[in-house]
Amino acid sequence: MTVHGGNIYEYEGCLDFSANINPLGMPESVVEAAKRGVEASIHYPDVKADKLIRGIAEKEQTDPQWILCGNGAAELIFSVVRAVQPKQALLLAPTFAEYEQALVSEECKVSYYKLNEQDFQVKEDIINQISHDTDIVFLCNPNNPTGKRTKRELLLKIAEKCKECFCMLIIDECFLEFTEQEEEFTMVPYLVQFPNLFILKAFTKIYAMPGLRLGYGITSNTSLLSRMKSGMQPWNLSVPAQFAGIAALKETEYVKQTKEYIKAEREFLYQGLMKLADQAFYGEANYLFFRSEEGLKEKMIKKNILIRDCSNYEGLSKGYYRVAVRTRKENEAFLKAFSQIRGFE
Repeated sequence: MTVHGGNIYEYEGCLDFSANINPLGMPESVVEAAKRGVEASIHYPDVKADKLIRGIAEKEQTDPQWILCGNGAAELIFSVVRAVQPKQALLLAPTFAEYEQALVSEECKVSYYKLNEQDFQVKEDIINQISHDTDIVFLCNPNNPTGKRTKRELLLKIAEKCKECFCMLIIDECFLEFTEQEEEFTMVPYLVQFPNLFILKAFTKIYAMPGLRLGYGITSNTSLLSRMKSGMQPWNLSVPAQFAGIAALKETEYVKQTKEYIKAEREFLYQGLMKLADQAFYGEANYLFFRSEEGLKEKMIKKNILIRDCSNYEGLSKGYYRVAVRTRKENEAFLKAFSQIRGFE
């Protein structure tokens, strides 16, 4: 099983910096909607999730027939891989481990575009690693765990190369909503131009509802969507998840406040990491990536703080970590504990 952040069940009582969830918490309207969903769970869920999909289509300004919802983005990652049946894939190293897990489950061979440890930025030479032998490419924008975004200009070049090579391009935008100028980076406006493009999004992080499990994918490739649907179980979206998702789509002011809050707290946390870590990398999402001493996770646990050890990511050695951007009080608690461990106080 792939190791993820957010294991508060094993580390009960720890302040959780290992999972990148909105520190403002689940909006009250979403909580209430989920409660109504529990009460309505005496019925089967809407198998087509019509109301939810229409809401997503309105938000994304796209065709409802291009949208497929899943039990979190994770279900869609596995579903798209099963539908494409790739033999050769290209992944960033490091990046989210679930892509490789899905690919390996279908006996797909994986190659890596290794990010330079100086900046962990995707560069134009990635295009040289895409050929007619490549069946699928996964890109995470911003990348997890580094928080680095790839500019749309380069994404369009990658999409064009994939199109020429009859290769599917999967772009994971699950954390993009936390960033500034999101509209300048999203590839949603180019779905018509690139039927080989599939975009992943989720309610999980931005609306702080990971336990409800709700994600969606968008593509103009309706044939791909049909193949994905045929391999998915019916009623994969619970009633509470659908109710919560419909309510969340109306929380535009909450998302705006989140962006502003994350921007300020990310800067505060980054400045602290610059002083305490061996190396801190500025990211643009709701988490920060840094390098420090080995065994830091275990030392932090002793101080009741849980961070993400990134040593199990492809392309990373021991000593790399990721922390979520939390509230000011929580961020101060983390920096104080880190400072004590480093012997600065």
